[in-house]
Amino acid sequence: MRIFLTGASGYLGGVLTEHLIASGHQVSALARSLAARDRVSASGAQAVPGSLADTETLYLAAAQADAVVHAAVDFSNPAMHEVEQPALAAMLSGLKPGRPFVYTSTGLVYPGGDGLAVDENTPVEPGSSAQPYKVLGERQVLAADGPAVTVIRAALIYGRGGTALLQGLITNARERKVTAYIGDGGNEWGSVHVDDLARLYVAALSHGEPGLVVNAASRSRTSMREIAEAVAHITQARALRITLEQAQQMMGPLADVLARSSLIDPSRAERVLGWRPVEPSLADELRTGSYASTTPG
Repeated sequence: MRIFLTGASGYLGGVLTEHLIASGHQVSALARSLAARDRVSASGAQAVPGSLADTETLYLAAAQADAVVHAAVDFSNPAMHEVEQPALAAMLSGLKPGRPFVYTSTGLVYPGGDGLAVDENTPVEPGSSAQPYKVLGERQVLAADGPAVTVIRAALIYGRGGTALLQGLITNARERKVTAYIGDGGNEWGSVHVDDLARLYVAALSHGEPGLVVNAASRSRTSMREIAEAVAHITQARALRITLEQAQQMMGPLADVLARSSLIDPSRAERVLGWRPVEPSLADELRTGSYASTTPG
């Protein structure tokens, strides 16, 4: 297929490009800077100059494609919904009826968990989500008339030494020689290796069922204390217990996200798409994999 991809120069998007091309697809990818164009071209994809604000470019690129994968994301931008809404409208209207559209969401659309894994039937609302703009984006794409939409709600993405949360924890531990977990650190998170996640996208593109929402997570679960201790291990730092109040003073709203459990049930992706994660667990990848291998000393 001819696939138009947003976010190809980013962490997930770069791995997606690799897997899509390896699966025999032709990839054209949005690139908003010269550096991004160079990365896209080096990956074997065709660079499409522009950004999510260039709705005419997005419309034309989608119209020329057999499928669209939207992987561009900026969780730190509070105005992201205002950027994404018209961009999605342009791509959805450009893509021909019945053709696949895969939307990248997050497991953080679910309300804070109590240690039980939630499935796709769990209601999501902007007011109870750590990423409300993704709830709104999901609703927009699922309500679109025409394309065969799949929404992928990914757990904490890891692997290849990437993802902002883990990189931030490692950098902070190197600099301060200490890394923190909140309370007893027993709250657990689901996770998914970036290569396993990319394989799920490839599977979703060949699936014809419209309006499909799937969770993407391995069956392993990792406590925040385990993550902190693994980070401490590879950075020669000390894992430190702090209170929620201390964490809120240090991290602001992020503290409440890190203090909760975030577990999602991947049964639907396994059943409907035949997906099975095969990569090392988050704990193993931190202690002995790509993160450990990039640690100085």
